[in-house]
Amino acid sequence: MEHTWDDVDAYLEDLLVPEDEALVAARESAPRTTMPHAAVSPTQGRFLAMLAQTAGARRVLELGTLAGYSTIWFARAVGPDGHVTTLELEERNAAVARENLERAGVADRVDVVVGPAAASAQRLVDDGAEPFDLVFVDADKPGNPQYLRLAIELTRPGSLIVVDNVVRAGAVADAGSDDPRVVGSRRVLTDIADDDRLEATALQTVGGKGWDGFALVRRVR
Repeated sequence: MEHTWDDVDAYLEDLLVPEDEALVAARESAPRTTMPHAAVSPTQGRFLAMLAQTAGARRVLELGTLAGYSTIWFARAVGPDGHVTTLELEERNAAVARENLERAGVADRVDVVVGPAAASAQRLVDDGAEPFDLVFVDADKPGNPQYLRLAIELTRPGSLIVVDNVVRAGAVADAGSDDPRVVGSRRVLTDIADDDRLEATALQTVGGKGWDGFALVRRVR
């Protein structure tokens, strides 16, 4: 009997990542957002939370909120004394996220900032925001190079930066692609490789979300 990626994800989620009512509600509210199928999967959400916990992160910056599914994972990971700032372009999505954060009991440790992510992140830079321990970049892919530059400004040596969806079903290997999402992914990976302040790897992922992957970056200086 052949099994699909969906089958394996379902098995792993049932076994290792049981969701509570708040996470289920957040995931099921995705159709109310402008991108109903873009949220991370439960296994990916748990991975991000464990990454934050392992790094001892108390301040997390997220670029791209949607329904707030990953935001809940991060907010729980940083604990009641931690803080998450999440940047969302659309008020429609932010409203859904706020409902989900309230339901999950973590709204008091999350700021949902509405507006273009680059502009919102630049304001944090200009305001001299305290460095973030982890930055999760999951906004529009053509903007990834700019988001990386801002993430570097908003972190400190030892901070982690995660750039999601860089593999694009393998299209990232196509140097001739004119897809702006692929171009943005290739450019951000090149920028990471060329920056001696950073060390990084990238991992491909398969599952219910299809074939994709993420870059994991550590700022070393």
